[in-house]
Amino acid sequence: MIDEEPPAEPPHEVDDVPTISCSVCDREWQLTYELDELRVGNRAVEQFALDHKRHTGHFPDEVMPWVVTCTECPDGEAYLEERPADRWAHAHARHARHAVIVEHESIDGERTIKPPESDD
Repeated sequence: MIDEEPPAEPPHEVDDVPTISCSVCDREWQLTYELDELRVGNRAVEQFALDHKRHTGHFPDEVMPWVVTCTECPDGEAYLEERPADRWAHAHARHARHAVIVEHESIDGERTIKPPESDD
């Protein structure tokens, strides 16, 4: 006699799909698309926030980006994590020789990345 395994259970329906809102757009979205179609898993909120910024020019509510702003030219960016914000700030300071201000809700005030003294 051959032992047969019982059929696998179908995947459980996700009943706690994250929802994100934007007071500027006066809308709210469930992140089903990011989970089911894009399959970004626990990065669904981040992916939605980046897409929202790219297409509307602003982040949704409760997303606190790291903002880097050049003190001498109109260049700057916003990131959802500290590391890429710091990388941009240091690269801009090094290549453009401009000071860059880094701001985030988690740091007291702001910090300034200054251009290096030499090209070493």
